[in-house]
Amino acid sequence: MAEAPGGPADADRHLAETTVGREELLRGHFLHVVRDHVRLPDGAPATREYVLHPGAVAIVALHDDGRLVLERQWRHPLRRVFLEIPAGKLDAGEGSLACARRELLEETGYTAREWAFAGTLHPVIAYADEHIDLWFARGLTRGAQRLDAGEFLEVLEATPTQLLGWCRDGTVTDAKTLMAALWLQNVLAGAWELDWRR
Repeated sequence: MAEAPGGPADADRHLAETTVGREELLRGHFLHVVRDHVRLPDGAPATREYVLHPGAVAIVALHDDGRLVLERQWRHPLRRVFLEIPAGKLDAGEGSLACARRELLEETGYTAREWAFAGTLHPVIAYADEHIDLWFARGLTRGAQRLDAGEFLEVLEATPTQLLGWCRDGTVTDAKTLMAALWLQNVLAGAWELDWRR
C-alpha cells in the first residue's frame, strides 16, 4: 500500500524521477518553459516539459454579512470571461500575505481587518510547478481599485449559496475558485477552522 502524501521521502523513492539535465525552451515576459532530462525509477531516460512559475495567491474576501467579493475577467487562452475570486502572482521576494493584501487592494479596492491562511493548491501538476496560497479575508473596507496597466475586470458580490450554485452548474470552472468554494463550504459548516489574525 502507498504511503499517504507527505510521508517519509524514502517511502516514495520507487516512484521518484531524477533530473540529470535541463534545457530552457522559452523565457517570455510571463512564462518560463523548460525541458528536464530525467532518469525514471527503472533507470530509463525521459524528458519532462513544464512551466516554471513564481507562485500566486487567491483570496476569499468576506463582507460582514457573508457576501463574497468576486471578479469577472477575460482569460485570453480560453477566449472568454471567467468568474473568479481575486488572485495574483507573487512578486520576487514578496511574502504570501503581503501579496494577498496587495492583490485584494489592486484588483478590488478592498482592504481587510483580518486574514487567515487556508492552504495551498497546485492547479496544474502535470505541466507547471505553480502553487497558489489560499487566504480568507474579512472586515472589509472599500477603497479605490489600483489595476495594473492593461488589466480590466469587473468586481461583483455574491452569497456563498450563489457561488456554490455556480460551481455546481458549471458557471465557475476556474480551479482556484472551485477550491475556494470547497474551503468556504466547510468553514461555514463548522467542519474546517481558520486561524484569523489581524
